[in-house]
Amino acid sequence: LKGQQASPFVLRARRSMDKSGMPWHLRYLGQPEIGDKNRHALVRNCVDIATSDNLTDFLVEMGFRMDHEFVAKGHVFRKGIMKIMVYKIFRILMPGNTESIEPLSLSYLVELNVVAPAGQDVVSDDMRNFAEQLKPLVHLEKIDPKRLM
Repeated sequence: LKGQQASPFVLRARRSMDKSGMPWHLRYLGQPEIGDKNRHALVRNCVDIATSDNLTDFLVEMGFRMDHEFVAKGHVFRKGIMKIMVYKIFRILMPGNTESIEPLSLSYLVELNVVAPAGQDVVSDDMRNFAEQLKPLVHLEKIDPKRLM
């Protein structure tokens, strides 16, 4: 859906494939803040909501359309308020069939994520310090979401 500024309104829906009956999670991610280029992390508004099983039907009725679908298999770790996800991304060969998948790459993706109140620039320093500890094995970098679209 497009808002009044004509920029797309993007929502992400996800759910656990390991346990049946787990709720869907709907996430709104705002546009990245344009601020200090020396900031070590991308900053944007986020709203995360647990929903019922009929989320996909509801979103279609609201006028949203699916852009892409994938399966992520891996592990989630926590260090304080940081969430570290290490996973492989799999392409779904037949839409809606999560049993028919193939890996996009042989590599793992490492994602470092923190949800914090606005103005907590110290958190980005904590993220950089954690990334420095992984440096021999992993190269963490900020990803410009506009570059991916």
